[in-house]
Amino acid sequence: MRVQLLYFDGCPSWQVADARLREALQTLGRPAEVEKVLVATPEEAEHWNFRGSPSVLVDGEDPFPQSRTPVGLTCRLYPTPEGLGGSPTVDQLVDVLSRA
Repeated sequence: MRVQLLYFDGCPSWQVADARLREALQTLGRPAEVEKVLVATPEEAEHWNFRGSPSVLVDGEDPFPQSRTPVGLTCRLYPTPEGLGGSPTVDQLVDVLSRA
């Protein structure tokens, strides 16, 4: 399983997403590295179909698709059981990673 965390430096939520991804992988007992991908230009955002920071890709797919969100260097929001958040919850990540 390949796990990537796409982010840009102006977003404060990517570190939270990184920690939650690592916790979710540990919970599942999956020995996967989280590859961090810095998206720094509009061209890179287009290349990655980057819908905001942080974005998680599992085997090249976004398990939290947001097709209505434009591609670009913005912060991303996720619907969580507690309301909108800057990162998926650990439980949401465990759910998507367990299906990969």
